[in-house]
Amino acid sequence: MTEMTELQKNLQRLLPCAQLRFDEPMNRHTSFRIGGPVEVMAFPKSREELSALLKTSALMDVKPVILGAGTNILAPDSGLSGLVICLKDCMDGMERLDDTRIRVMAGVTMTRAAMFAAGLGLSGMEFAHGIPGSVGGGVYMNAGAYGGEIGGICESVEIMDMAGNISIRDNAGMEFSYRHSCLEEEEGIVISAVFRLEPKPVEEIREKMKLLQEKRSASQPLNFPSAGSAFKRPVGGFAAALIDQAGLKGFRVGGAGISEKHAGFAVNLGGATASDVRELLRQVSDRVYENSGIRLEPEIRIW
Repeated sequence: MTEMTELQKNLQRLLPCAQLRFDEPMNRHTSFRIGGPVEVMAFPKSREELSALLKTSALMDVKPVILGAGTNILAPDSGLSGLVICLKDCMDGMERLDDTRIRVMAGVTMTRAAMFAAGLGLSGMEFAHGIPGSVGGGVYMNAGAYGGEIGGICESVEIMDMAGNISIRDNAGMEFSYRHSCLEEEEGIVISAVFRLEPKPVEEIREKMKLLQEKRSASQPLNFPSAGSAFKRPVGGFAAALIDQAGLKGFRVGGAGISEKHAGFAVNLGGATASDVRELLRQVSDRVYENSGIRLEPEIRIW
């Protein structure tokens, strides 16, 4: 057995009731199925546990990294030292507030939230059905698809700062824009979000969700591990079209490749490393720039 690090010993001593895992492989927690071991990964079940983790980390001068469902993350092959706090399936729970609003905790997946809303006869989250990320991550980056986005339905967000204090931010205060919120520049963790939706017949909502899922299945490489769209939508074009025009469908580096089905996706074809993916993204961006004069920027968050 590997000898415990000082961080592992101290967290175990100071937070005896916390769910902690040592040397936990990141590839178990990312949709890319890539990433080495994390020194400590914590799974808080409540606001109180999360606050205690943050305060203890601050006392130890350790800055934690926050992880949701890991669907937009490329984690390093060598792993990570320090503390990763995973919220998926931990900060859990959904409730109806009134005729048009629901509150969803950050660790709930977007798909579960959309199904919950549909079951209540509330429309507006259909676009989120099939987005694999968590609500916390979706709010953080203003996730969207098929003409809908979180910023269009989010009324308010409950945020915890790195000192463990909670505040509420309304829609305007979140500064939502394309794949962006104010949390990109500020240090804060999404705890929950309130969504304002529109009453509609359940059958109508579910039929729309079914059609969108069929569209996803027909156009996206869901049979391979990926992190969704590899590049942000550039000004003056669409990433997938630009990659296709550069003749890069099927282009690969090691075990990573551009999908034959959808050029906007970088996929793990089997045994891909983070180094493979980074090099793939670099070469694709360079070749698209040479072909079109447009520089693609990764939408995948590279740790």
